[in-house]
Formats: sequence, C-alpha cells, structure tokens
Amino acid sequence: MAKIGRALVSVYDKKGIVEFARELSRLGTEIVSTGGTAALLRQNGVAIKDVSEITGFPEMMDGRVKTLHPKIHGGILALRDHPDHVAQMKTHGIVPVDLVIVNLYPFEATVARGASFSEVIEQIDIGGPTMVRAAAKNHLHVAVVVDPDDYGPIQAELRDGGGELSEQTRFRLACKAFRHTAHYDGAISNYLDSLDAERRPTPLGQTANFQFTKLQDLRYGENPHQRAAFYASEDGHGPSIARARQFQGKELSFNNILDADAALRLVLEFSATAAVAIKHNNPCGVALSNRSLADAFRKARASDPVSIFGGVIGFNRTLDGETAEELKEIFLEIVIAPGFTPEARAILSSAKRLLNIRLLEVDMGEKENGGYDFRRVRGGLLIQDWDRGAIDVKSCKVVTERKPTEEEYEALDFAWRICRHVKSNAIVFASRDQVLGVGAGQMSRVDSAKLAVMRAQTHGLDLRGSVVASDAFYPFRDGVDEAAKAGARAVIQPGGSIKDNEVIAAANEHGMAMIFTGMRHFRH
Repeated sequence: MAKIGRALVSVYDKKGIVEFARELSRLGTEIVSTGGTAALLRQNGVAIKDVSEITGFPEMMDGRVKTLHPKIHGGILALRDHPDHVAQMKTHGIVPVDLVIVNLYPFEATVARGASFSEVIEQIDIGGPTMVRAAAKNHLHVAVVVDPDDYGPIQAELRDGGGELSEQTRFRLACKAFRHTAHYDGAISNYLDSLDAERRPTPLGQTANFQFTKLQDLRYGENPHQRAAFYASEDGHGPSIARARQFQGKELSFNNILDADAALRLVLEFSATAAVAIKHNNPCGVALSNRSLADAFRKARASDPVSIFGGVIGFNRTLDGETAEELKEIFLEIVIAPGFTPEARAILSSAKRLLNIRLLEVDMGEKENGGYDFRRVRGGLLIQDWDRGAIDVKSCKVVTERKPTEEEYEALDFAWRICRHVKSNAIVFASRDQVLGVGAGQMSRVDSAKLAVMRAQTHGLDLRGSVVASDAFYPFRDGVDEAAKAGARAVIQPGGSIKDNEVIAAANEHGMAMIFTGMRHFRH
C-alpha cells in the first residue's frame, strides 16, 4: 500500500479524533470530513475538505444523504492495481480514499435509555456502515478504523512506516470493522424483532443476534478430545469470570471456568460475610460468619471436608492472611474474591505446590444489567432470563399448624438461596449460617434427601434442628418423612403438587413448620 494520501473522517464518538486528525495532517494526509466532525476539526485548526466539495452536492435531508455518492464510494472501493478501475477514476475525477475513520450512531445507547420508537429509528446509521463495509472489503488498498482505541497504535505505525500501514494491520482492522457492523446490525434486528405489529415490546424477539469475543483458546473442553475456547459476551455487565484478574496459577480450563462461574454466582447471593465451595458445578460447602472470613471458610469446609479437595472457593470479602493460612492446607483449583491482601498473596505463593492455585480477583460491586442464559441443543438454542427470582421468606405462605421461629426463618432463607444453585433434584439441609447436607442431581427427590442426610452423617454434622429446602415441590410425603427422621424442623418448598395436602399432613405429624414460596428453582 502506498502512503495514505486521503482520509475520510466521520465519527459520532469524537474521543481522540482531533489529535489523530492533526497527526494525519502532519504526515501529509488530506482530511475529508462532514457534519459535526468537520466542524469540530475546523474549530481546532485542522485543515479539512468538506464532503460536499468532493461530491458537488450539499448535505441534504437533515444529514441523511451526504457520503452516499460515487466520488466517495468509488474512491473507497476502487482497486488500485486494476487498470480499468484506475482509468474510470481518472475519467470521472475520483480521488482514492486510503483511510476511512468512522464510528456509528449510538443505536444501543438510545434504546437503553428508553427513547421513543421514532428516536431509535433515527439512530440507525446508513452512510457510516456503508463506508465501513466498503473500506473493509477493499482492505488490500484501504484501511478502516472504527475504534478510537486504535488511534494511538495506528499513529505510531504511520510514523514508523513513512505514512503507510502494513497489510497485516489493514486485515486486522477490516476484521474488527466487520465485527463492528455485524454487532450494530444485530442490535437493530434484535430491537425491531422485539416489537409486535403495534410496536409494543415483546419478551423475546423473532431472531436472536449475539456477539462474543474470544478471550483465549483453551487446552481442551470438558474432555481432552474436545476443542474449546473462552468467549466474552457483550450483552451486559456485572461481576464476571470473563473480566477477572488472575494473579497466579495455570490458565483456566473449560471445567475451571464453569466451576468458577458457579462459585461466583452463589457467593453473590449473600450480603453477610460468606464462603462457598464448589465441586463439579454443585456447592459442597457454604457458610456465613459475623466473626471473620476465616471462620466462614472453616464452617464451609466442615460442610464437606472430603469433596472440597480440588474444589473452587469463592469469597465475597477481600481475602486476608488468616483465611489464606486456612486455604494453604488443602489442594484447591481456584480461589475467587473481590480482592487479596498482600499478606494473603504472599502466603498463597509461599510454596511451589501453592503456585498452582489460581487466584481470581472479581469486581463484585458491578451492577447487573440484564443479559440472557443460553442452552445449546442439537439444531437449536434455548434462551431464557437468568434465574434471579427472589422471595421474602417472611411473606411466604405458612401451610402448617406451626409457624417457623425467627431462627428457622433465617435458616430457610439461607437454604433457599443455596438450593437454586444445586442441580435438580435439589435438597439442601442447613442451619442459619452453614450448609449441613446437599443432595444434587438425583432422579428421585427422596433419593436426594437420603443422599443429603448420608453426607451430613458421614461428616459428623448433626441435622437435629436443621431446615431443609427443596428446589421444586415434593410429589409425595416420603421426602418430608426422610427429613423429619434426620431431625429437620422446618421446610421451604414451592408447593403446587397434587399431593400437597398429604405433604402438609406429614409435616404436621412431625411437628415441622413448612412454607410455600410459589416459585421453583430447577437447574438442569
């Protein structure tokens, strides 16, 4: 590619554009611009030529028509090594455009602030995407820039390369440009398809367009014979493993990421000081403490001191030295926290065997703002809202003769928050600050109850006076009988079974309290 002789600049996001245009002018590039960009550059002393001077037509129709002209697009699309194209440019007085700097109207931001339909439609950019796609298609001869973050590196390459950009750079920029327009068009399609014929919002649209950006290739997937990579979504913000800072340890594996996400989602349930332990995507230990983070971890470990081996630990407080001393005694894959004190990091890197523990710092203060949960099936995709359903246990219907005590209400709330993170059929026995037994993923609900009781007994945990949570209704009384036999005194469940009366009668026979949430938490 020859030296960049002409650049077309038309940007909505004007961050850094004045400095970039000045540098281009200093390198001898002619700047062609339009609208607000042209006015801004002139105000800051950058010499420019208006698009209307090139086309011979004024901007018209409130700026809707300005760059859509052969003297612009011919200059972008012409193949410089094609004799016929070169001849036609000469015949029609078309000057090549070697660099296109364009970013688009803020369509998504306009939708997000709740603008009217007519306002949103006006933010559908036409000329911008057309120029971007034209330049990206012709990247062998034209460079295209859609991201202000690229201005600095491009300036440096132009200075070092005598005003030229390498073919590799132009190809990279073209790929980014097509990703940019694909995301933009997908957002427009998603918005329009989310409206009915009267332009009223509908829950999920006729089509679904989502864009994910690769963060890293993974060594393999769930198993060594499966290829895999980790991609970040662009559909929302909030605490995320995709934006975690890793301090030590090997790269995350496919299964590491799944378990780390499970730990993060569970620990975010609690405002009190919490520690969670995840194994194979299920919680094996969860505890709260009003004393210290180390105390919370000791109680979580006591929930299942066997399964925690090789597990993922999540905290919702900065990890301190005392807690790190507890952690270093067992083999762990990952530790997640909103921060690590220097003392904690030193302790967890003090021996060679500890250096394999991945330390992930996650901003847990970020506000959640939407997004969807995806499940892939052969030939299709299931899309649903994230399960953020919440209940107030005090507002739940008490269906038994006995009402829960205050301490039981606290324990029921604690168990219910955990239950939704356990694979169905899910049964959780708990006190008000510690998981005592978990039964996950069984085909029968009573089997999940038996498994939870067995695990508690194996680890010497007393279920007398505990509460039990069930993610879905009890289809028969046997699950309640099993819980009562183990010593549970209160039950939280959705209700809604045709056998509810028998289940309630069983609870009354055992002197148990039972509340119905009216909400289930299946996790398949």
